Amino acid sequence: MAAERSAAALNEPDRLDGFSAPREVDRLFGHETAVSEFSEALHSGRMHHAWLLVGPEGIGKATLAYRFARAALAEGDQATAHNANDRDHPVFRKVAALSHPNLLLIRRSWVEKSKRYSQWIGVEEVRRLRAFLGHSAGEQGWRVVMVDRADELNQNAANALLKALEEPPPKTLFLLISSAEGRLPVTIRSRARTLRVAALEVEDLEEAVRAALARDGHEADAKTLATAVALSQGSVRRALELVSSSGIELYAECLDALAALPEIDGARLHRLVDRLAGAANSDRLDLYLSLLLGVIERLVRFAATGEGATPDEQKLATQLVSPANLAQWAEAWEAMSEAKAEAQALNLDRGLLLLETWFRLQQVVREYPV
Repeated sequence: MAAERSAAALNEPDRLDGFSAPREVDRLFGHETAVSEFSEALHSGRMHHAWLLVGPEGIGKATLAYRFARAALAEGDQATAHNANDRDHPVFRKVAALSHPNLLLIRRSWVEKSKRYSQWIGVEEVRRLRAFLGHSAGEQGWRVVMVDRADELNQNAANALLKALEEPPPKTLFLLISSAEGRLPVTIRSRARTLRVAALEVEDLEEAVRAALARDGHEADAKTLATAVALSQGSVRRALELVSSSGIELYAECLDALAALPEIDGARLHRLVDRLAGAANSDRLDLYLSLLLGVIERLVRFAATGEGATPDEQKLATQLVSPANLAQWAEAWEAMSEAKAEAQALNLDRGLLLLETWFRLQQVVREYPV
């Protein structure tokens, strides 16, 4: 069944290979406060026309947004309003297939010439709003516009969306999803009701990961699952990547290479570049760098507070980080984060990014030893 679902799945940006897209997920774990806030607004008759869902990557913002969309699309129709999150519900099926006439999804578009998705949401994608908002929704029904992800709008696209937000037709609901609120123009943020979504607590995270593995036909032993949950920082997506994409092995490689600093195994580093630097491996490179940044962040936090690191990371922290060089490690983490973001935004050389990352860490250890 999972194989059939994967084969039938649309080729789309940000989808985690081998797993259901957020619109296909019927169970939500955590985020009870957000669900309650939206439901109260929907049923009060005083619904704000635009909601901005903000929070860390992979914690369920899109899954939450599709839950909101189904609730709005089913609201007002007594024949279909009951439990629109049931997989057999007609609204659920139409939303999952992106075939509901009153739902418009705006996202990065496929570029046939380059055989890849565009880096930004362009104005042509947002201009689809004109035709969508021009048609008549069902009697007393809502029209829902979802922008995933709103921080990927380029300037012209953001301006086009702003016009729709300023003068929305009646019964139109905008759901804007963002992991980088600061990238959004203030004019857009000011016209939306911000709903901040926090990372999942460990219990909810583990239940969400188990549910996703079962739903899509994956298995994980108890140790792998526990490690993935511990490293994912409340992100379901990150935990699933760790379980399904040899992420645990990548994490172990990060620890081994950090433990060897200031020495760098040149042959091993170049093999790593060969494995991860190609365009086809961009997701695995992103996972590797995110894991490495996560380790360094926890090393710094442990050195500063004595908390937040796994036992293996605690050993590394005593070897590499001290109060005397804490600032330099924090600066390295910040520089690496900025370099990663710039490389992704500008499609820079991924191999060079990996090499520069490790040379930067080598320099910190050599110049500021414990």
